Formats: sequence, C-alpha cells, structure tokens
Amino acid sequence: MSLLEEIEALKAQALQASGELTAATLEDWRIKYLGTKGAVKAMMGRLKEAPREDKPLVGKALNELKGALQARYDELSGELGPGKPARRVAAGDITLPGLRPRIGHVHLVTQTINAICDIFGRMGFTVAYGPEVEDELHNFVALNIPASHPARDPLDNFYIDPYTMLRSQTSTVQIRVMESQEPPVRIIAPGRVYRPDTVDATHSFMFHQVEGLYVDEGVTMADLKTCLDQFCKAYFGHEIATRFRPSFFPFTEPSAEVDVLFHYDDGSTKWIELGGCGMVDPNVLEAVGYDSEKYTGYAFGMGIERMLMRRHNVPDIRLLYENDVRFLHQF
Repeated sequence: MSLLEEIEALKAQALQASGELTAATLEDWRIKYLGTKGAVKAMMGRLKEAPREDKPLVGKALNELKGALQARYDELSGELGPGKPARRVAAGDITLPGLRPRIGHVHLVTQTINAICDIFGRMGFTVAYGPEVEDELHNFVALNIPASHPARDPLDNFYIDPYTMLRSQTSTVQIRVMESQEPPVRIIAPGRVYRPDTVDATHSFMFHQVEGLYVDEGVTMADLKTCLDQFCKAYFGHEIATRFRPSFFPFTEPSAEVDVLFHYDDGSTKWIELGGCGMVDPNVLEAVGYDSEKYTGYAFGMGIERMLMRRHNVPDIRLLYENDVRFLHQF
C-alpha cells in the first residue's frame, strides 16, 4: 500500500469512527487522531519516506487529512459539547438532571498576589513588573552584591550563560524602575523567582516574591516600619503583632528581618519570619544615578507562598503546584 493509500485509509477509518461518538468519547477521538502523539501527527512524520516527485501530492493529502478531521471534530463539538444534547443516549431515564460542570476559579497564589497589590495600592504603591531572565548587572551588581558574595555562587543560581540567569529575586525590578524614572518612586514588584533549592514542605526551586521600594526626600526607617506593620495587620488581621530584628543585606543599610506573631488554636504563639527589609544602601542609589545625599528610601521583600501558607493553614508548598483541584477548589 502506498503512502497516499495509507492516508486515505486513515481518513476513512477516522471519519467512520466519528459516527459512533458521544460527548464522553469525543475527546478520546481527538487525542487518538489529532493529538500531539496522534495518528495524523505520526503520518505527517512519514512525509520524508515519500519519493521526491511524490512529496507535493503527499503533503497536500496530509493537509487535507488534517483539515477534514479537524472540521469533523469542530462539527461534533458543536453537537456534543457542554450544554449540547448527546446524539445517542444510553438506556435509562433521560429526564434525570445532568451533571453540573465544575467552574474553575483564580489560583490561590494569584488570589494572594491580587490581595497584596490591593493593600499596597491603598498605600499609594503602583505595581511594576520585569523580566524573569536577567543579567548579572540587575540581579547582583546594581544591588551592591559583590562577586565574592555567596549569593552569586553558580551552584545557588540558574545561570543560562556566564552573564545571564533566571532571576533569584524581584529586587531586579527595583533597579529597572529607578533606571527609567526620577524620584519619587513608590512601587511593589510581585513575580516568580528561581533558586536551586531542594524541594520540601517549605522550599521550591520556583516560588513567588513581592518586593517593595519607596525613594523620596526624607524617607526614614520609621516610614518603613509603619508601612510593613500596617500591611501585616491588613493581610493577617489587626490582632497581629510585628517585630523587626537587625540583619544584613548588601543592598540595604540598616537592614532588618520582619517577624509576625501567630496565635494557634492550642493557645500557643510563635514568631514567624516574613521577609527582609531596610533602608536602601547609598551605593544602590548611586548605581542608578540618584543623588544619595538628597534622596533616601526603603526596600522590603517577602515570600508570597510563605504568607498564604500562614494565612490559609497550608502545610506544604507542594500542594500549590500539584494541580490537585480537590485541594485548590477549597480556596
């Protein structure tokens, strides 16, 4: 049998099988014949077997095959799709109510990002975004992170080449915003970041951060503490207490860790680290051309998964990304 004959035979087989379909089997038919590993795709891969003089005819026949089956699928989707009656009804009581389709909704991570943006939006912050593939200048150099710093170790980052990487923090967006505009700057930058962490209940190689930046004349540490305290109360509840512990980050000075006091059902309490913050280091301001004698600013960064896990009592970060709708549908 020639390749052209095989193509015609496949078309006849598929169209004949389509006459017996119901709403429950339509998708199986599509996958079998039109899917990425289906019969049509496999047949197209055999075009190279055809003699050179026959390739135009074989190519045309393959296109007609795919077009005919796609048209048949579209036709049946209109007849058998959601909300459409099946052409064939199995024996039984057809007056019984049908199954109500499950309606999707916004993912919990996206819900959390939207809530965070809403709270900071009421404080006067705008939302900024940046690329997830970054260069070392924006990911490290402009943030006052020297070449000797452990954070720049190739084993702790996803490098694409010696100068390009998947961003390890959304602080990169702060640099890009300051490069593009003069103060005052008041932005938050939510988004995905990447670090080669071992996956467990609280770590993942991909997670989400929200960074904040406020630069203007006369910005102080008191402004920073007030901002984060008000955010925590708005997000977790007004009974929440916060504390700031001295810390160190290359891009802020002074620096602090932000902790939130959580109350548990058994009556116990525990301080949980939420993120880092501090006053923007003058070297960072100078790197983007700001006058560090005239302007001051604060910056902060928090893990979005960490916040939602505490707020919604999610015990394992992996639950957010396993696509188990039984879990995700709760939120």
